[in-house]
Amino acid sequence: MRVHEPESLILSGSVVAIGAFDGVHCGHQTVIREMVKNSHSKRVSSVVYTFDPPPRAYFQGAQILTNPNEKLKLLKDLGVDHVVLAKFDEHYLQRTPDDFINELSMMNPRSITVGDDFRFGHKRGGDVSLLKKHFLVNPIRPICCANGERISSTRIRELILQGKQDQALPLLGWG
Repeated sequence: MRVHEPESLILSGSVVAIGAFDGVHCGHQTVIREMVKNSHSKRVSSVVYTFDPPPRAYFQGAQILTNPNEKLKLLKDLGVDHVVLAKFDEHYLQRTPDDFINELSMMNPRSITVGDDFRFGHKRGGDVSLLKKHFLVNPIRPICCANGERISSTRIRELILQGKQDQALPLLGWG
């Protein structure tokens, strides 16, 4: 697996998953495995585009579940070919939605997977519908555990803060 700075990855074809992927929890693992499988069937590279720190940590001071090295190891273990690790800071926040779309275009994505509430660019000016004007986009609905509750980094953080590691670890799927 190779790690890249934003705007440095040029590919003739790819399948891309974009997200914070903090914790690389069971929900993330499901999405990434499917993306990797899809890349194999299309015979193109798999790419995870992610952020350090995760946006929720940057804006709200949320606890980070996996540091960048842990996240990269987990992504490598899932069979990802390339990771774009964007430094999420004031400079990155100034990028326009078009800047992000142009960067993605350099990877020639055959498909892009994002959460159905994905936003990007300066002041969150871009959304899934804008992305769909340029690429084949697979917005994914939240992934739920056996009891029907959404698996999310926020929920895992809350369980950890409540001292319920026994409930959080199965959602992480790697503890």
